[in-house]
Amino acid sequence: MTGPSVVIIGAGVVGAALADELSARGWTDVTVVDQGDVPATGGSSSHAPGLVFQVNGSKTMTEMARYTAQKFVELDSFLQVGGLEVATGPERLAELRRRHGWAVAWGLEAHLLTPQECVAKHSLLDEAKVLGGLYVPTDGLAKAVKAVDAQLARARERGVRVLPRHEVLDIRIQDGKVCAVVTDHGDLPAQVVVCCAGIWGPKVARMAGMELPLTPLAHQLAWTGPVPGLAGQTEEATRPILRHQDADLYYRERFDTLGIGYYGHRPMPITADEILPVDEAEVMPSVLTFTPDDFADAWEETRALLPDTQKAEIESGINGLFSFTTDHLPLMGQSPDVEGFWVAEAVWVTHSAGVGRAMAEWLVDGHCSTFDLHECDVNRFEPHQLAPDYVRERGCQNYVEVYDIIHPLQPMEHPRPLRLSPFHPRQRDLGAVFLEASGWERPQWYDANAPLLDGRDIPTPGPWAARYWSPIVGAEAQATREAVALYDMSALKRLEVSGPGAPAFLQRITTGDVDKSVGSVTYCLLLDTDGGIRSDVTVARLGPDRFQLGANGNLDLDWLERHRPADVFIRDITAGTCCVGVWGPRARDLVQPLTGIDLTALKYFRGARGFVGNVPVTMLRLSYVGELGWEIYTTADMGLKLWDTLWSAGREHGVLAGGRGAFTSLRLEKGYRSFGTDMTFEHDPYEAGLGFAVKLDKGDFVGRRALLERKESVRRKLTCLLTDEVVMGKEPVYDGERAVGYVTSAAYGYTVGRGIAYAWLPASLASPGQALHIGYFDQRVPALVAEEPLFDPAMTRLRG
Repeated sequence: MTGPSVVIIGAGVVGAALADELSARGWTDVTVVDQGDVPATGGSSSHAPGLVFQVNGSKTMTEMARYTAQKFVELDSFLQVGGLEVATGPERLAELRRRHGWAVAWGLEAHLLTPQECVAKHSLLDEAKVLGGLYVPTDGLAKAVKAVDAQLARARERGVRVLPRHEVLDIRIQDGKVCAVVTDHGDLPAQVVVCCAGIWGPKVARMAGMELPLTPLAHQLAWTGPVPGLAGQTEEATRPILRHQDADLYYRERFDTLGIGYYGHRPMPITADEILPVDEAEVMPSVLTFTPDDFADAWEETRALLPDTQKAEIESGINGLFSFTTDHLPLMGQSPDVEGFWVAEAVWVTHSAGVGRAMAEWLVDGHCSTFDLHECDVNRFEPHQLAPDYVRERGCQNYVEVYDIIHPLQPMEHPRPLRLSPFHPRQRDLGAVFLEASGWERPQWYDANAPLLDGRDIPTPGPWAARYWSPIVGAEAQATREAVALYDMSALKRLEVSGPGAPAFLQRITTGDVDKSVGSVTYCLLLDTDGGIRSDVTVARLGPDRFQLGANGNLDLDWLERHRPADVFIRDITAGTCCVGVWGPRARDLVQPLTGIDLTALKYFRGARGFVGNVPVTMLRLSYVGELGWEIYTTADMGLKLWDTLWSAGREHGVLAGGRGAFTSLRLEKGYRSFGTDMTFEHDPYEAGLGFAVKLDKGDFVGRRALLERKESVRRKLTCLLTDEVVMGKEPVYDGERAVGYVTSAAYGYTVGRGIAYAWLPASLASPGQALHIGYFDQRVPALVAEEPLFDPAMTRLRG
């Protein structure tokens, strides 16, 4: 098998890794082109300092870094000296404990160290400045250029062509498919083109009509002269690579000198078009002139943390260009508009081999089986997130925050606001505290609900969980179960699927039986061909050939568009519509007098069209909080009128506005899963407790064949745990001293009066009554496996 003809643009660490991984899988009709020389091409790989710290809040990024480190060791391109992160303040020390939890959760060996142990690992440290550290023995220094050379050599042996000094001028496209890469040495025919051009990525992608949310930014790296404490060192590095994130600094040895990387200076963005050509750059295109004034604070802090450097001087430095995205994550996947044009961009050396393997699996097999790529798919962005001003501003802010301690709920500060639901003026009047989701301003709680606290005992969580929280959250959750609440659901992605082929298409692309009567609503899943969950959706049949889908984001739209036949039409109706959830035991008392729809006859998981007052609506009897009620949809121009109509009529029934904090608590009490948090591409329906959404007897559908095998070998389960301490997610779960899983979603259950955490565990430990512990900062929080759902297991409130 030689595979299709592939051209990889860029021979840095990503392009080299992809060529190696593709050819190892039998695709050998591969050509790698680069405008520079090989293996030092002049891009970011050629000057990268090479520090590989594997711990990351993303399980996928940690696993990609681990694969990279392992592969580079095999290629003799890695100095595995370990990695040490130090804390000089109490907040950072707590953060290192949280990071240790991530490492344990993702199966990476890591150790928390005392100040004395830190100095024993890295003798240049001033023990008096250090409160503690996090040590990962398998971290180290990647020799990026050497790794490029080694991987390209293996690829060449399998038949891959490598063409240095070939500048890409254009991408030829015919009938919506790539057909060639145009270079200054002629055309290279191609059925598949993969852009691995790094800082030039946006320029190359535009040749295929694709906008990449990537900003090249300059990052300072300086080198000292000889440091006395390193005198006589004959090996390049013997101490661990070092991070001092409180001051935005990292360090690496080079014999008797020290390299100092700094993120604390002002952002220095440029565009891909402003990068100099290879032969015009003084050093290389990715290296800009060092600006000493920007480095002054870094040098002062370095001399305080590493006293031996007071006897040394800065001898050289660069402002090196690296790629930053709007959300810190890579850009991987196929163009939505041009078949065969793929990107693997915004990838640092740390994750490069992992990304190469992921892309090779994706191209050869149609999906990636080693890593969950839902966070990395280039098609994850909403349209506004591709605006040049947004991309530049978010890229610069992410540069500033690269070492910051970021809370899981912390919203971006700028640019805001971007997307406002029609209900926003009323929410503002009620004192909504807004967080942000995909650009939407979304209320977390409402200050106007403070009087609801009277007579309630709302427990206060620990200091970390108490950020972006108020006791009002608990009051709103309890009051929802007592009366009736309005929840703004406008941020939910809404897609219209229509056309003569729509019923058959949705039968084939989802796991549910959606070819039912008009008015039916079906909860079902989108699966990949390997049976992994791509999303969960609700499918409402509004007409013989028209359906409305409640989806999770732009990846769902992309997936459906790639699979739809010509007689099916898909439209994103989110911006033109809005939705309010009216939920609680008094929901029918509020809504029935306002509508001609018989709400008693409208059964659970049924929908109807009609009016609420003067507002035309679609009403779906669904509830993500486990209470009687409806999702009520209307057009955006009528949204404010809908809110006012419901609010005015609801006063006599004790109506309140509920925020996202209460919503999360209520959904976890009912055991409702959230895609992207509780389950992702790597999980199947039976592991996730969603087997009821799979109708194997309806006929064939995407992923069915794989599910038949996976159904018989469930080794892990998404499991409900009860705790007395509120955790936040991504913490390790222990059985004795053995780490056995990790937390996904967590919150306090204000109805059940316990902390709730959902976690992935071995199936053997998922039985109710099993005692476990959760690692939370420096605590071991007792946890007990519970039967789910915790609230209303008989579903009497939902069906009442």
